[in-house]
Amino acid sequence: MPELSDAILRHVNDERYRPVKPKTIAKKLGLEEADVSRVKKEVKRLVREKKLAYGPSHLVCPVKADHPAAKVGEQPAKNKRPKQITGMFRRNASGYGFVRPEGTTKSEGRDSDVFIPANGAGDAASGDTVRIKLDGKMGRKGKPEGRITEVIERANNRFVGTYFEEADQALVQVDGGVFMKPIYVGDPGAKGARTDDKVVMEMVRFPSNVRDGEGVIVEILGQRGQPGVDTLSVIHEFNLPGPFPEDVLEEAREQAVQFDESIPKKRTDFTGETVITIDPDTARDFDDAISLEQLDNGHWVLGVHIADVSHFVQPKTPLDREARDRATSVYLPDRVIPMLPEIISNNLASLQPDRVRYAVTAKIEFNAEGVRIGTDVYKAAIKSCRRFTYEEVDEYLADPKDWKSKLTPQVHQLLGNMHTLAMILRKRRFDKGALELHMPELKIDLDKDGKVSGAHLQENTESHQIIEEFMLAANIAVAERLADEGLIFLRRVHGAPDPRRLKALTEFVKALGLKTDDLQSRFALQKLLDEVKNDPRQHAVNFATLRSMQRAIYSPEDEGHFALASDCYCHFTSPIRRYPDLTIHRLIESLTEGRKPVQEYQQILSLGDHCSEREQRATAAEREITKVKLLDYFEDKVGKKMDGIVTGVESFGLFVTATDIPAEGLVHISSLTDDHYKFDRAGHVLTGFRSGGTFRLGDKVRIEVASVDLDKRELDFRVVKSAKKAKQKGKDKHKKKRR
Repeated sequence: MPELSDAILRHVNDERYRPVKPKTIAKKLGLEEADVSRVKKEVKRLVREKKLAYGPSHLVCPVKADHPAAKVGEQPAKNKRPKQITGMFRRNASGYGFVRPEGTTKSEGRDSDVFIPANGAGDAASGDTVRIKLDGKMGRKGKPEGRITEVIERANNRFVGTYFEEADQALVQVDGGVFMKPIYVGDPGAKGARTDDKVVMEMVRFPSNVRDGEGVIVEILGQRGQPGVDTLSVIHEFNLPGPFPEDVLEEAREQAVQFDESIPKKRTDFTGETVITIDPDTARDFDDAISLEQLDNGHWVLGVHIADVSHFVQPKTPLDREARDRATSVYLPDRVIPMLPEIISNNLASLQPDRVRYAVTAKIEFNAEGVRIGTDVYKAAIKSCRRFTYEEVDEYLADPKDWKSKLTPQVHQLLGNMHTLAMILRKRRFDKGALELHMPELKIDLDKDGKVSGAHLQENTESHQIIEEFMLAANIAVAERLADEGLIFLRRVHGAPDPRRLKALTEFVKALGLKTDDLQSRFALQKLLDEVKNDPRQHAVNFATLRSMQRAIYSPEDEGHFALASDCYCHFTSPIRRYPDLTIHRLIESLTEGRKPVQEYQQILSLGDHCSEREQRATAAEREITKVKLLDYFEDKVGKKMDGIVTGVESFGLFVTATDIPAEGLVHISSLTDDHYKFDRAGHVLTGFRSGGTFRLGDKVRIEVASVDLDKRELDFRVVKSAKKAKQKGKDKHKKKRR
């Protein structure tokens, strides 16, 4: 497409051009929405040909050294901020916000933010890429202040909200407090909308501090509160993928026709080995299986067999295009949005029992102390002889003798050996300085109608730990093998925390009354995490520790993985649900065939950015739907009393997590009417002026549900009784008696 290519190059090389994403370039060229994918492909081709370059956040940059935008992302000299800055805007519900300049390094983070007052934000919305001008004065939280001069690229033009009518006007209250006021959407009843319908709205005019917003309804999802409508709302809110395109499904069907379970000569046949899978009870696809042999010299040979998705998903095919774009599966309480069609993920590639299945196998030899001796990788074929659930393995570990009659001798021995080796590897990992945050995963319980019946925390039992240790061992072994071969690959990178954040964490922990050494030592950090296990302050300490850490990402940069205490790490074990794992499998195929692939560092870097962004989107969507489901559960339970634990203390109130249903709600300080409370920021304590009663992190309190706002995604509690105050009153009573 030479005409399109020339148009893109002319546009980007114009000296007035400032870096934007391909979607914005398409708009600037006057192209339709349907042409955006063509522009993206053409930009990628031009980057490969070194006629264009990618800057931070995948912005398209010129390569001419004398172009004003060619050095996007380079940091100006300290204390010499440019007057014009480009960055991402984050708007607060009150209207003001912050802009983080493009090119800000991980360690700089919030320190580089620029404060934008409400009257200087214009019509920018959260996530928009904007250009700002500094005002030369300091704003909120001591940040330099600026004003938005241009919205370069919108993060989103479609929003989900609740439809209602008022004074003969049709309005939509956008979910999650994205906009302060409802958005006008034209004539009442447009598209058949009824009051309390959940709708998808296209923004025509974004709201600002001087004018209201205006939009148009493009889709009706259903009545608010109906089963499944909340999930559809979050799917549209986060722009998650919909059904697979027909060409992708057709290719998956062709793969099913071609697959016959025969074992080609190029594959190593492991079908005679004792191989099992261990997965959750609800799992539909099985992408990892285990074999284990103990040698006469006491060494162990661990086989980690991973579904060979690369056999079915070849590069530059419709299946690969779609998998790459999705980059990850998304797991919601009532459905899964898969990366691959179910024909492949739940059948052809799934390591089902008693079926010949293709695998990429890592055979890892350890000595008796758990030290890795060597690693071999194979394109293989296996046949799993038994599928276990985590619950079954935990039952086995509780009483192995009781399972002798239920299992073959080989499988019974395999489970015992797996437990032995896994615990050896686990101890070595923590001795080396690996960290373990005690933050159980929250699982929503649904009834047969899809309504929330409760929630529970997923325990990390020994059965989970067995699989965790073997997957980590395989990921490290494969990563080091690829690095030894001199290959560029997508690593799983987790940088060391900023020392300033660790210092702040140390001060926070000491304010809670916990004795600790300097937390810049990973061993002191893990000692602290172990000491607060089952302590009421556990949640607060673990959450504060998590916030002090950098976010794990995909990148070819050789930075290591801090939490795992590993210098070299990648994701190899879940290609059914993660695209980076699939790229690792393709490199292994190159190794087994004795050829070195052609690799472009810049392309792999861009792919890592894309996969990281998709993963973060999926995580945010999963977190949001869990929150919505819990709010839906509490909506008809206003006034219900329950026990809770204080998990956050701020100047405006307390965050309390209910004990039975682990949902977090706010106790606003205005609802604490028995006293006037002052906030001690250093100690994270609210103290009553008259009674001296306190609310601290970890305090047990009796609460009741005060209010639920599904549209704003807010849950408010009210304190009924504080354990600390009850004790205080008791002391006062004894004092009176003594007098």
